[in-house]
Amino acid sequence: MTHVDDHGPVPSAGCLQCREIVDLVTDYLEDTLSPVEHERFEAHVGDCAGCQIYLAQMRQTRRMLEQLATDPIATEAHQELLDLFRDWKAGRVR
Repeated sequence: MTHVDDHGPVPSAGCLQCREIVDLVTDYLEDTLSPVEHERFEAHVGDCAGCQIYLAQMRQTRRMLEQLATDPIATEAHQELLDLFRDWKAGRVR
C-alpha cells in the first residue's frame, strides 16, 4: 500500500509503481508472474485507477490482435504492406 506525505503518495517497500506495471503487464496477462509478483501487481492495480485503465486497454489490444490473427488478409493488401515495409526499410518514401 501507499501512504501520503507532503509530496503525495509514497509507495511502501515491496509495492510496485506504475512504471513497473507497464513492464510487467505482458507477463501478468500471460500468467507468467511469480505468485508474489502477481499479488503485488494486483494490489497496485486494485488501488490505482490509471493502471486499471491501462490494464483494460492492454486486454482490449490483445483481444483485437488475436482477432486480427484469425482474420485473413486480402492478397492485394498483403502485397501492399510488404511493398510499404520494403520501401520504408530501404529509406524510400511513397
